Amino acid sequence: MNQPVDDRAARDAAAKARNGRNIAIGLGLAAFVVLVFIVTLVRLGANVAQPHP
Repeated sequence: MNQPVDDRAARDAAAKARNGRNIAIGLGLAAFVVLVFIVTLVRLGANVAQPHP
């Protein structure tokens, strides 16, 4: 029968893959926050330069 692999190497490989995904998601989220911040500054800067009447 098929038995689950429960050795240290498999757990270490899974943990390494999980950590890599977590770092990638964190960097993606940080990049999105920076992008939203820059877009907000650009839009606000345009309104400050030419305020609406």
